[in-house]
Amino acid sequence: MDRPRASCQARCIRKQLAGTEILNIRYPVSAKGSSDEWRKDHQMSAATVVPLRAYVATAVTGAIVRARPQLAGADPVVRRSDRADFQSNAALPLAKGIGVAPNRLAAEIIGALTDRGDAVVADVQASGPGFLNITVTGAAIWAQLAARLGDAQLGVGEPAHGQRIVIDYSAPNVAKEMHVGHLRTTIIGDCLARVFGFLGADVVRANHLGDWGTQFGMLIQFIDEHPEKHWHASDVGPESTVSALDGLYKAARARFDADSAFADRARTRVVALQAGDRETVARWGDIVAESEKAFGAIYDRLGVLLTPDDYAGESFYNPMLPAVTTELLDKGVAVHSDGAVVVLSTQVTGPDDSPAMLMVRKGDGGYGYDSTDLATIRYRITALHADRLLYVTDSRQALHFRLIFEAARRVGWLSDAIAVDHVAYGTILGPDGTPFKTRAGGTVRLMDLLDAAVAAARAVVAEKNPELPATELDTIAEQAGIGAVKYADLSTSRVKDYMFDAARMTAFNGNTGVYLQYAHARVCSILRKADEPGAVRIDTTATLEPAERALLFVLDEYAMILADVAETLEPHRLANYLYELARAFTTFYDTCPVLSVVEPVRSNRIAVCQLTVRTLAHGLELLGIAAPARM
Repeated sequence: MDRPRASCQARCIRKQLAGTEILNIRYPVSAKGSSDEWRKDHQMSAATVVPLRAYVATAVTGAIVRARPQLAGADPVVRRSDRADFQSNAALPLAKGIGVAPNRLAAEIIGALTDRGDAVVADVQASGPGFLNITVTGAAIWAQLAARLGDAQLGVGEPAHGQRIVIDYSAPNVAKEMHVGHLRTTIIGDCLARVFGFLGADVVRANHLGDWGTQFGMLIQFIDEHPEKHWHASDVGPESTVSALDGLYKAARARFDADSAFADRARTRVVALQAGDRETVARWGDIVAESEKAFGAIYDRLGVLLTPDDYAGESFYNPMLPAVTTELLDKGVAVHSDGAVVVLSTQVTGPDDSPAMLMVRKGDGGYGYDSTDLATIRYRITALHADRLLYVTDSRQALHFRLIFEAARRVGWLSDAIAVDHVAYGTILGPDGTPFKTRAGGTVRLMDLLDAAVAAARAVVAEKNPELPATELDTIAEQAGIGAVKYADLSTSRVKDYMFDAARMTAFNGNTGVYLQYAHARVCSILRKADEPGAVRIDTTATLEPAERALLFVLDEYAMILADVAETLEPHRLANYLYELARAFTTFYDTCPVLSVVEPVRSNRIAVCQLTVRTLAHGLELLGIAAPARM
């Protein structure tokens, strides 16, 4: 479906820009650590509306080349400035490289930049030893506003179109509680899936459930011998299913260790499961299905995209393991060792200087996590034809994935045309600065953690809005509490640890999800009062107030921020951008009246509010956070 066309003002300014290098701006989507070849072949295509900073950077690059052709390819070093709209710091290092005075080179670049006239660049001044202060025209700024408002993608386009990206995240274990350790993988992975999906990629969400192994024979045998134990959702509720199953597994484990006869029956049941015994497989399938209901209840509450269609557990890959083992052996990547089949790393050594090892097949003929992850990467490359693979897991698994990726390259599954990244993350800490635990020292249930955040949000919202009806209060508290948990995670660089503090993360002030939700609701309130549901006419000749100008520059960088998230795989870049946007809007609203001014200022400022609310709402959506219109 064709996107809506930009408004007349936007088309006019873009027509003026046609024929310049602006239409060839490209944004890299590859992640740090990916091959240069992959970066070259998978660059992001031009945004629908090219940000002014990107335009200015291209213009400066062209001026450098016209002034000194030998400097082709130099970085224009353009950034936002508090002395002008943009500053270029390129002249100083470039002048040193070619042995000329920085001020002389700066003057040459200024001359080349201004000699042709430009619809965007209004003024360029030298500052200091080789710095350029660049101001753009007000008409160009207003035109950017009009163009982004007139585009269904907010001017971002679909630069990742044509890529298939498999994102492995969440991965709970069947018959076990989802706990605090599942929070970061689920939230970070879901955000990346949303961002890449918006950028046009074909995203495959892969929830790699732990649903296979010897523990299931033990659990199935115990359940069959204790029919009085209730664990189905119809008896205990979906949220309690895995809690009941977890308890049954612990009882089975204790029985297994204490009763040799039961241990023998459990081992026999494992063999029956692996052999496909109909009754045993049916019981196993029942356990998996009931666990998935419990997972679904948490995913629904978190508002993540994962559905049962995204589940592909260890059992799915189990039939592939013999073929994987054979291929690794046939290609000389794996070797026999004391009855087992292993891959010895050529890149990583252990503490004793011996090669680090992947266990492809155990000495008893069984398979483990190494085997399944090797089969997984093979399947995603050969069957799903992925262009990029992302594994969102704890940073403590870094060595494991390094060995998996190495083996996949050596056997020929991974090539330079396919990017693969371990998207590692840090630990959630409790108030005492240690890994988050219950008071008794146990693992915190994920549902309990969410309950605590919602309760804290409810208290804050109730204090701010004492007249709210209970049902509306409950709805807002749920949105604010879940949003607070997600934002606290996503606003922190994923590689860092962060502290879980329900009271702090649900505050209305500061860098919190609640603050952003409240900012969105406030803009919605202004627009309701304006009563201008459709597009408004934007006058590109109108004067820009400083706070207005600052806000529009923040709005104009949205596409670049999303490109940055796609390249770095760091959602906190988006979260912090939205916080900056909310603060810029607050300053704008405090100094630039919207509803009480005359035309054309009123319409222009309503348009500013419209783009702000759309960008805030969309950015929150990419974070997986609700954007309530009232709060």
